[in-house]
Amino acid sequence: MNSYQRICFNIIGERLKAKRDDFLFLRNDMMRARMTVPFEAYLATAYITSILIGLIFGALIGFATYLFRLPDLLVYYGQLPDFIIALNPFKALIGGIIVMVVCLVVFGGITYAIFLIYPGIMAGERKRNIDATLPYAINYITAMSTAGITPAEVFRLLGQSKIYGESAVEARYIAREIDIFGKDLLDSLRIAGQYTPSSRMREFLQGASASISAGSNLTEYFRAKSEQYTRENRMEQKTFLETLGLISESYVTALVAGTLFLIILQSIMSTISGETDPLFLYAVIYAVIPLGSIMFVILISSMTPEV
Repeated sequence: MNSYQRICFNIIGERLKAKRDDFLFLRNDMMRARMTVPFEAYLATAYITSILIGLIFGALIGFATYLFRLPDLLVYYGQLPDFIIALNPFKALIGGIIVMVVCLVVFGGITYAIFLIYPGIMAGERKRNIDATLPYAINYITAMSTAGITPAEVFRLLGQSKIYGESAVEARYIAREIDIFGKDLLDSLRIAGQYTPSSRMREFLQGASASISAGSNLTEYFRAKSEQYTRENRMEQKTFLETLGLISESYVTALVAGTLFLIILQSIMSTISGETDPLFLYAVIYAVIPLGSIMFVILISSMTPEV
């Protein structure tokens, strides 16, 4: 918690403790995102920041509205009540106040909404990272367990590694429950599985907990899950490459051959008809091709698995 969040918490944080049940979704998202900011401090920061942003934009836009007398541009030719006609000399001031209030609500509401959805976005990013690194993390766990290292120490060593991304972070929280809060391995696995954003990690931790409870060979369980996730990872990579090949063919067909055909066709039609306005060519060259290329880049980036 930084100094700004601490200031916000000192202002209204204590009053927000009663709202914990009203923001259960936000608390769960914060837990899945592994955010270290307390819930009350985060919500207090959201409230105060939304008000400040709304006031700043409202004051700036309202002052600009009054300074440039933008309400004077509005002309109404119908009949108006007498009290509105009497307020006509103050039209610029009233218009600036109305604009300021509207901007306060709009910009403050947008800022508040961003604060509410941000933990969910971070949890989604962690889920993708966990799913991408989990097969390699389980291979590491299997190797350590085969060497005779205890399960608690295996997760502790995994948490200390920096090459397994968010999977190591989940293991670090398991080790924290054991070392700091004094819980046993079963409770630590249950708590970590409850709040992890990845369903694959949750399944793995629940299976490990069940294996320990049943007294079965945990090393064999790790080895079986390692083989399973390795096969799944190989199939996902194969599917991704096939989809990438399909997208590349679509790109060549639509944005290379297709736009080239349109340019040639339009040039021929313009020559035949004697038209001199190249508006369609400008639209294809400066709008269709760049926007289409950006769309394909975003599509490929969104579906590319993390490594």
